[in-house]
Amino acid sequence: MKYYVDAKAAAGGNGSEEKPFRTIQNAADIAMAGDEVIVLPGIYREAVNPKNAGTDGNPIVYRSATDKGAQITGAEELKGWKQLEGSVYTARVSNKIFGDYNPYTTLVSGDWFIAYFIAHTGDVFLNGKSMYEVQSLDEVKKAEVYVPSWDQEFSVYKWYAEQDTNTNETVFYANFQGKDPNKENVEISARKTCFTPEKEGINYITVRGFKISQAATQWAPPTAYQEGMVAPHWSKGWIIEDCEIYEAKCSGISLGKYLQRTNDNKWLKTKYKDGTQTQRDCVCQAQIDGWSKETIGSHVIRRCNIHDCGQTGIVGHLGGVFSIIEDNHIHHINNKQNLAGAEIGGIKMHAAIDVIYRRNHIHHCTRGIWLDWQAQGTRVTQNLFHDNVLPKEYNQNKESMVGCAEDLFIEVSHGPTLVDNNIFLSDKAVKIATQGVALVHNIIAGGFNAVGRGVNNGTPSKPSPRYTPYHLPHRTEVAGFMTILHGDCSFFNNIFIQQPLRPALKALMDENVTNDWDDHNIITGTIPYDKYPTFEEWDATFEGYCGMGSVTTDRYYSELPVWAKGNLYFNGAKPMKKEKDAYVDDKNKVTISVVEKDGKICLKTNVYDFIPSAKHELLKTDDIMPAFEPEQKYENPDGSAIVFDTDFVGKKRLEGAIAGPFADAIKAEQILF
Repeated sequence: MKYYVDAKAAAGGNGSEEKPFRTIQNAADIAMAGDEVIVLPGIYREAVNPKNAGTDGNPIVYRSATDKGAQITGAEELKGWKQLEGSVYTARVSNKIFGDYNPYTTLVSGDWFIAYFIAHTGDVFLNGKSMYEVQSLDEVKKAEVYVPSWDQEFSVYKWYAEQDTNTNETVFYANFQGKDPNKENVEISARKTCFTPEKEGINYITVRGFKISQAATQWAPPTAYQEGMVAPHWSKGWIIEDCEIYEAKCSGISLGKYLQRTNDNKWLKTKYKDGTQTQRDCVCQAQIDGWSKETIGSHVIRRCNIHDCGQTGIVGHLGGVFSIIEDNHIHHINNKQNLAGAEIGGIKMHAAIDVIYRRNHIHHCTRGIWLDWQAQGTRVTQNLFHDNVLPKEYNQNKESMVGCAEDLFIEVSHGPTLVDNNIFLSDKAVKIATQGVALVHNIIAGGFNAVGRGVNNGTPSKPSPRYTPYHLPHRTEVAGFMTILHGDCSFFNNIFIQQPLRPALKALMDENVTNDWDDHNIITGTIPYDKYPTFEEWDATFEGYCGMGSVTTDRYYSELPVWAKGNLYFNGAKPMKKEKDAYVDDKNKVTISVVEKDGKICLKTNVYDFIPSAKHELLKTDDIMPAFEPEQKYENPDGSAIVFDTDFVGKKRLEGAIAGPFADAIKAEQILF
């Protein structure tokens, strides 16, 4: 059955092509497995709540009739602005339009959110772009540049809201910098979501080709129900494709956790249990409540343009397992720097079990991808990362946490986490406060930071190791919990290129040499692993030991071994001392950057003028030691072996392999996307 929707249709339609429904919700109330909902161009100011599930092979498909022609928005137009003085205007709106959720009385809050100033879940938008909330009318009038913002020019567009309890209205004040708001498109966010079911288990839904924007989503930590403008809400088999998703207050797409009523932001609410402990409780409770491969996850997010969200482009905990996130353009996330805390990034996912991130272009985010806990069977492959660190020196600001950003952060996980055939071009490439990682055939032009650090809770005088779960291979069932020993990493056939050390980042690194959380290292290469044992050294500590009796030993709490071979180092990038075959070029000057040319994204570099001609043996799963704690190989989600015979652009490595993400030496400008 096909149902048609047209925002311009008369009321009372029956969903036929001749008499379409006026709202998407009309169709969502009745669409069943195998049905298709075709939405004509227009603006749909609604929060769609699909009532019924599709089935495997017969999803319910919601699609825009023309690419990006239909827009689902959480915003309402706000007209009738009155000039207060100069560029400052005021307008009022009845709180009745918000129903039981007023974004201008609801504060952004949740576990791991740093509330260094008051922020509401609502926003004011000028021509589709969110303005900057301040705390008073006086600040609206002053309209000062917000220094941490990555877009300082627009940061002078300010707004403030207060409640008139006598009239039950929200009163807005805004500085439009000389623009007339009655001639521009001014909107306010009025709904917390755009497309998500209220019920759990609404499986096999496809959302295709929409613009989705401007919802007042709440902060989404792993210990809370995670809201997104689009969210499957604890279900299986969704496909979100070919959409433009932007201007969520917090998160654009959530593949996240269901509402655990006895453990929802428990750390924030009670403070008696540490957040790490309540998160462990969340995982175990989900297991009891039926979290499994058969019931949850296996979603696909592909070919979406996700940008200008306050917290994350994609967020998830537990609900995103076994998913594929591919061919997306994710950019300009958390650039306003008006929200701070953990849980920020282009993608922030916990428990990315058997999740594949491939062929994504991720840039200008205050962190590219953050894989936190349980990145087991996770693969990050064929992605381009750049400009995910402090963009300009004047943006340096400790409160905003911008100095902490990097392309990829893998935190307190036991692996196996496979990172292959990627291009990392930010000053900080990979934060590795973890173990069980293999980096294979990448270009890495930034530092490894937080090696051997960042796994404790930071108590000043008490031991505070974070014990995190690992799982049965390719399953959700918990196999055990363990703290992070560090090491258990492999570095094979990578190209390391040292970029010039930017002064603000160099100063940050120098200030944090002894910081137990993050050293902010920007020196490129495997050198942070200098002190780690080879497998032979580690194995020798167990000789003659049978594990019997009560003899004390450090064997089971020492750093795990590290493997490295086939890596190339340029511009002063530094290998670890035990790397026997490292190729170090101290003579030639290598340049590397990303450029846009004729609508294509290209890699511009001369590094392939200087790489050695010798080729390496083609790597496969059995060439990498399995991840230590889960005793799981670096393999495909179905358990089959991986052969590293496909490069960044999909070309086959036919006869051996050169280092880096390309099968053969590339031209000075290589088209990537």
